[in-house]
Amino acid sequence: MRSFDEIHAIATERHGSDGLAARLSTPLTPEALAAIPEDRWLAQLTRCVFQAGFNWKVIEAKWDGFEAAFHGFDVGRCAMMDDDWLDDLLVDTRIVRNGPKIQTVRDNAVFLQSLRDQGGAGVVLGAWRSTDYIDLLDLMKSGGSRLGAMTGQYAMRFLGRDGFILSRDVTARLIAEGVIDKPAGSKSSMRAVQGAFNVWMEQSGRGLTRISQILAMSV
Repeated sequence: MRSFDEIHAIATERHGSDGLAARLSTPLTPEALAAIPEDRWLAQLTRCVFQAGFNWKVIEAKWDGFEAAFHGFDVGRCAMMDDDWLDDLLVDTRIVRNGPKIQTVRDNAVFLQSLRDQGGAGVVLGAWRSTDYIDLLDLMKSGGSRLGAMTGQYAMRFLGRDGFILSRDVTARLIAEGVIDKPAGSKSSMRAVQGAFNVWMEQSGRGLTRISQILAMSV
């Protein structure tokens, strides 16, 4: 496995120092994440669930309709979604009428409610240690609905949480470095990915988001 400096040099050679720096994003601080209202966590989780396997532009175009149909993603209200409301949503042209995905709104609202005793989503998910990021992803997968794999990773990135996304290019770099031999999915392969990122974080002083982006741009 190359050092982070070596991988950074590859990315710099491909994109130039200024070009590389311009494409890096800065995650929010734990304090800023803790201040995100609960309804915005549910909204982003829902958005990523619906985007999975679907044209993102369609979801974007309908998003105002989603906000209206789900009453601004009020967590308490969505957690109490009954059959009548669900039936209405199944014929609501303001949204994408996918029954299983619509039901995730209720299930993920309940998941967010379950985090309140620990301080709420912004505290639990926002302050989770980056060195144990795969455990956060496991929590989302087991506690939420359809939040496994890339869906949870994209949701955390879009909310501003420091984290990696195992995109095609990031995966290609991890394979090239001998960290994994195929796209990560098993617990052992995810542990290997976390271990590599931890080494690169220690070497570089950078977080998961920027390391992930630099890995992608090194391919």
